[in-house]
Amino acid sequence: MFETLQALPADPILGLSVAYREDPNPDKVDLGVGVYKTEQGQTPVLSSVIAAQNRLVATEQTKAYQGPVGSEGFNVALQQLILSDDPALQQRAATLQSPGGCGALRLGAELIREINPQATIWVSTPTWANHIPLLGSAGLKLQEYPYYDPASQSVNFDAMVEVLKTVPAGDVVLLHGCCHNPCGTDLTLEQWQQLADMARQQGFTPFVDLAYQGFGDGIEEDAAGLRLLAKQLPEMLIASSCSKNFGLYRERTGAITVVSATAEASNNARSHLMKVARGIYSMPPAHGALLVEEILTGDLKQQWQQDVAEMRERIHSLRLLLANALADAGDFSFIPQQKGMFSFLGLSPEQVGRLKTEHSVYMVDSSRINIAGVNSGNIDYLAEAIRKVL
Repeated sequence: MFETLQALPADPILGLSVAYREDPNPDKVDLGVGVYKTEQGQTPVLSSVIAAQNRLVATEQTKAYQGPVGSEGFNVALQQLILSDDPALQQRAATLQSPGGCGALRLGAELIREINPQATIWVSTPTWANHIPLLGSAGLKLQEYPYYDPASQSVNFDAMVEVLKTVPAGDVVLLHGCCHNPCGTDLTLEQWQQLADMARQQGFTPFVDLAYQGFGDGIEEDAAGLRLLAKQLPEMLIASSCSKNFGLYRERTGAITVVSATAEASNNARSHLMKVARGIYSMPPAHGALLVEEILTGDLKQQWQQDVAEMRERIHSLRLLLANALADAGDFSFIPQQKGMFSFLGLSPEQVGRLKTEHSVYMVDSSRINIAGVNSGNIDYLAEAIRKVL
C-alpha cells in the first residue's frame, strides 16, 4: 500500500525552520515561524506559567481522563477572558477545550458541516496559511474576500465590504480577532460594527479566530471587536488559542466557543462538538489547560497580565526599531502602525530568495516576517541585507 506514495514538499514555513537550522552562517536571521522570541532569540516559559506549573506538580493527584469537554474550569475561565464577565453574554455562550487553536478551527468547521453541508466559509486574502487546509479538510467549500491592500499597507475595507455583500444566509465569514496573520492590519471598531450590521441583515455567521489576544492593544482591547459581534448578533463561533499569550505552544491548548440566541442552543451545539471531538481525537490534552485555569482563577492573573504586557511592549518597540533602521531604504513607516507579530515587508519573491541565499535571512516568499525575530544583535545586519536586495 505505502509503496504508491510519493514524498510531499515540506510545509513552506516549517521547511524554512529546517533550512535555518542547517545554515552555518553565524549571522543568520530567522523571521519565519510565528513564535514569540526574547532578545536572546529564545521562546520563554512565562513567569506566571512557571509558578502555575510548580503548583500543579505539587498538588495534582491524578492523570485520569477529563473527557471530550476538557477542563470545565478552563472552559469557564477562558470564556470569561474572551467575552468578558457580562452575565447576559456568558449565559448565551458555551465553550469546549480543544487541542490548540487549530483543533478549535477544525471542530468549528465540522460543526458547520453537520448543520449545513452546503455552507461556504469565506476567508480573507491573505489569511493564515493553515486556515485553508484546516477548514477545507472538513469538506466545506471555501471562498475568498479581499482584505489587505499592499499599495497602502492597510485594510482595503471598501473592497472587503463589496464582496461580503454577496455572502448569503447560511454561509460563514472567518475573521481575525486581532493582530491579523500575516499582514498585521486590523479592523477598527467602526468597521466591526459595519460587519455586525451586514451579518444581521444578510444572515451569515461570523467565525472569529482569536489567536493573539493581548499582543495588539491589550487583553481587553483586542477582544472588543468580537465582543461587539457577540452582543449584537444571535450566533457566532470563536476559535481561541493559548499558544501565544500564555506561551503554551507545545501544550496545544485552545477552545471553541459557541454564542447562540439562548443558553439551550449553545449547550446543544456543545454536545455536538463533544461528539465530533470524540470521533477525531477523543479528548484534549490536560496539562496546558490546567495551567491556564490556575492562572486565570487565582492570584497569578496579575502576574500573567504583566507577562503579556512585556511581550506586547517588546513587539511594539521592535516595530519602531525596524522602521527606523530601514528609514533610508524606503517608506517602512507602516510597520509601527500595524499590530502583533507579523507584517509584510513588500519585497518580491526574488528579493526574498536573495535574502536567503546571499545573506541567510529567512522569511516566507510573501515577505511576511515575524517581528519578534528581530533583536538588537541582528537589526543592523538585517537592515543592511534588506537595503542590498532593494
